[in-house]
Amino acid sequence: MTGQWYDADAGPLVRPYAMTGGRTRSGPHGVRFDLIALVVMDPGGADEAARSLLGPEHRALLALCRDETQSVAELAADADLPVGVVRVLLGDLLEAGHVKVSRPVPPAQLPDERILREVIEGLRAL
Repeated sequence: MTGQWYDADAGPLVRPYAMTGGRTRSGPHGVRFDLIALVVMDPGGADEAARSLLGPEHRALLALCRDETQSVAELAADADLPVGVVRVLLGDLLEAGHVKVSRPVPPAQLPDERILREVIEGLRAL
């Protein structure tokens, strides 16, 4: 039989559950990544030999965050992977020491809107 049995419209040939080994949560600690959590490759993390043992999806995520910090949402979009899959894979990378994650500031710690308005008004007065 010649020719391909699939086409470009068929979608990915590897299903998300295969990429994550059937897991829906990241790591044994169940770390949950917000969509706006910032991810960057840890230069002092695991060496090249350890990275070579990773799957292709893990390596793709590392390549995307190697040069600049990216959010979980950006990584999912750039890697063309579902956010749930990216969260599980990032959990693997975090536990192995390949990446660092900065959590977003909780809303309770953000400055009050009144203070921000006063700052803006003060800047305008300059």
